[in-house]
Amino acid sequence: MHSRSELLHQLAGLGLGECGLVMVHASMRRLGPVEGGASGLLDTLQESLGPDGTIVMPLGADDSVPIDAMTSPAEEDLGILAEIFRTRKGTQVNDHAAARFGAAGPLADDILEPIPLHHYYGPGSPLSRFAACNGWVLHLGADIDTVTLTHWAEYLADIPDKRQVRRRYLRADTGEQWIESLDDVDGIADRSEGDYFAQILIDFLAGGAMKTGPVGNCEAELFSADAFVPFAVQWMEETLGIRGGGS
Repeated sequence: MHSRSELLHQLAGLGLGECGLVMVHASMRRLGPVEGGASGLLDTLQESLGPDGTIVMPLGADDSVPIDAMTSPAEEDLGILAEIFRTRKGTQVNDHAAARFGAAGPLADDILEPIPLHHYYGPGSPLSRFAACNGWVLHLGADIDTVTLTHWAEYLADIPDKRQVRRRYLRADTGEQWIESLDDVDGIADRSEGDYFAQILIDFLAGGAMKTGPVGNCEAELFSADAFVPFAVQWMEETLGIRGGGS
């Protein structure tokens, strides 16, 4: 069992206390048992950030059933921490069928709203404001392809003929709703090697532009939007075809 004091020490060594705005991606299974479980981890993260710190987490929802932005559980694939965060006192949730985020802290209102109905990861979105505020991403044992901020880089990348989609959602309050966006499921362009989200993070981490250290049972990574977004944009432009001639 990892105690709260142990985790605080590890997070301080990682430099989390110097960050005012953090998007958290975490796997409780890989992190290992922690004092107080998922709720205890969130308490520890907030204490590490201090009273001026803001935590953001993607929530998503099960789109096979009507979505209520305020009460629908977080998407199961995002892990138990996202659902516990959604239900905590002080967490605010934005109202969007395709791109729900939760946030807690002084910047929560500014980050969450407004959010465009269409192209909800693009200009004017929570991701664009997160990047503009020099947010940080904290990876705690999450899957290597899990960096939601990459979707903002997809909008910035100068790539022709980005794949766009129009998808149907069901809202509990108003019923059927059609939403247009870049393809955030299969990607904005094909790549013979498969999903590019994981490779972008692998290559970014290899460049050393992040802080790493043990937190619980996992090796945690902490990196800034200021460093990651330009890297991801350049990677996509070079690898997906416009500047580097990739395929």
